[in-house]
Amino acid sequence: MSAREPIPEPQATTLLRFTTCGSVDDGKSTLIGRLLYDSKSLLADALNHLERTSANRGFDGLDLSLVTDGLQAEREQGITIDVAYRYFTTGHRKYIIADAPGHEQYTRNMVTAASTADLAIILVDASKGVSPQTRRHTAISALLGIPQVVFAINKMDLVDWSQARYTAISEACGELAARLGIAEAAMLPLSALHGDLVVERGERMPWYAGPTLMDLLERAHGAHPSGNVGLRFPVQWVSRPDGPQGMRRYSGKIEAGEVAVGDEIQVLPAGHPAIVQGINLGNQTLQRAEEGQSVMLALDRELDVSRGDMFVSPDQQPRVLRDFEAELCWLAESPLNIARTYLLRHTTREVRAKIIAIHHTLDIKTLEHTAASELHVNALGRVSLRLAQPVAVDTYTHSRATGAFILIDADTNATVAAGMIR
Repeated sequence: MSAREPIPEPQATTLLRFTTCGSVDDGKSTLIGRLLYDSKSLLADALNHLERTSANRGFDGLDLSLVTDGLQAEREQGITIDVAYRYFTTGHRKYIIADAPGHEQYTRNMVTAASTADLAIILVDASKGVSPQTRRHTAISALLGIPQVVFAINKMDLVDWSQARYTAISEACGELAARLGIAEAAMLPLSALHGDLVVERGERMPWYAGPTLMDLLERAHGAHPSGNVGLRFPVQWVSRPDGPQGMRRYSGKIEAGEVAVGDEIQVLPAGHPAIVQGINLGNQTLQRAEEGQSVMLALDRELDVSRGDMFVSPDQQPRVLRDFEAELCWLAESPLNIARTYLLRHTTREVRAKIIAIHHTLDIKTLEHTAASELHVNALGRVSLRLAQPVAVDTYTHSRATGAFILIDADTNATVAAGMIR
């Protein structure tokens, strides 16, 4: 994804999920507004509302940040607080955008926005350079395994469209990406306010010969499948649609791999084998189903299978564990209590869990690991967990769906942490 390399042909896939992040006032909301406006993705009523609201706020033109900052509290403060999701389409593909907050205290919101992203746009204010939030958001992007990162060096109009300033910041961003192990990182200069190199090229940076931001988005890898981990089918519901005497059917979403009638599968954690006898998608009968489809499977024998069990490929099995290490982003206002028992929700399975050790936290300023005895809100750290019952897991880098989990406070039912299995 280097800006100097030839632009590859558009990907066959039609959907791209991406998140925008950066420091406060780096221009995230304005950038998304510019993308939607210049790609002609705003409906007439939304455009009319934008024009009226901009005029009421004293703007001569359009305040494009209002496209995403839809919450009243955000408009009053001039910042993004919650994760704002927007959807648009071009002639080539569909997009889901998650606009993440810039404030440090909303790191947990950024984790939420990035957890399903295929690409991250990290904005850097050209007049300020790489900031602690740039490092934080880049580190989180690496931690969450986002495969593609674009450093959008924004507000080039504030530095007189300086090529030297862009070069210095892009080199710093490249070093940061390399240090964090991000393989696909692109850098480009732009001005969300004026529109240069967002959708249109503009004429104020002739020294930049690379793609625009929209060019990069149109040609980025789309929703990426899980690594070659084989079938992963967590059972969500067990039913007998043909009546009490009929065959049991198992409903769920295929989180990885594929399955066909006649395939041998194994049920975890018990380890029982079976043959797939039928596949249904609604009222439709299928011979084969693949990752992302929610289907109903029938097996060739009656087994004791319940919600939370997982059908897997016999020759590509996940690990069945009660103890493992994971990276945690602590979401709760109250710190992690190592003496407490939490509920761990992994795919469709829920078990009791204890954190038996905190190994370290990530210091965003230095990107170094530091010793810690507890985790506070927004902290990122590595821990060891022990579960009351085994779960079938993959590493997060191989499969997001089966390598991720959340921790829940059993008393309040509040989600207190998001975890990635290592």
